[in-house]
Amino acid sequence: MTATVPRPPAVWRLLPSGGYAGRARMLLLRSATASSRGWLVFLSGFAEPVFYLLAMGQGLGSLVGELPGPDGTPISYAAFIAPGLLAASAMNGAVFDSTFNVFFKLKYSRLYDAMLATPLGVVDIALGEIGWALIRGGVYAVGFLVVLAGFGLLTSPWALLALPAALLVAFAFAAVGMAAASFMRSWQDFDLVTLVQLPMFLFATTFFPLAVYPPALQVVVECLPLYHAVELMRGLTTGAVSPGMLGHVAYFAVMAAAGSVVAARRLRVLLLR
Repeated sequence: MTATVPRPPAVWRLLPSGGYAGRARMLLLRSATASSRGWLVFLSGFAEPVFYLLAMGQGLGSLVGELPGPDGTPISYAAFIAPGLLAASAMNGAVFDSTFNVFFKLKYSRLYDAMLATPLGVVDIALGEIGWALIRGGVYAVGFLVVLAGFGLLTSPWALLALPAALLVAFAFAAVGMAAASFMRSWQDFDLVTLVQLPMFLFATTFFPLAVYPPALQVVVECLPLYHAVELMRGLTTGAVSPGMLGHVAYFAVMAAAGSVVAARRLRVLLLR
């Protein structure tokens, strides 16, 4: 009898052939070692959303009053914006690491060229860097969740799922961020990252309900990835859980898969041409 080799899943076959050696964890170890001396900078990433929470939630919140939550129940302004800041914290950590750091290693230090001289493939590099960006975004999310718990803004047991949700959001943004970094030609291209990231942070229902926008703009906002992250976090932290939230999870699953495939294929083109 001849042994039959199982065929890989169809999604796996979208990745570059021969580019995976099963050593993506080595990239994680390398990134952890390189960041060990800059741990203070690494951990300070959640400070910005904390300042926003203090200024907007506690300061401006005393003037705004209560807003309707996901299920229509009135909640404080601080409880309304806290999930949005949590989602933004996961996004910012993942995007920063998967764009700026990846671009420097790819274009200037040529670190990835040296890695390919070792038993590593382009898929290992892509998954390793995306994984490290995921860890960074997750650390930011954990720190901010601790702050929210200290302020008493986590009032539902469903809030325990906010951390895995934040990790999913960070993974999706990290994958798309690395894919975008592979198309950048100079540091000036990072203005486009800010041009996309900042409006999402301000207008993707982080600080205002969706109902304040005209119907045409509501459709635009609902297409933004941060909007889905905010709605997912807001439902979990307030306990307003519904089957519709699975749509937000599916959105980020597709986003993460597409970003990972594009990033791996682009690295193959740039490093093995």
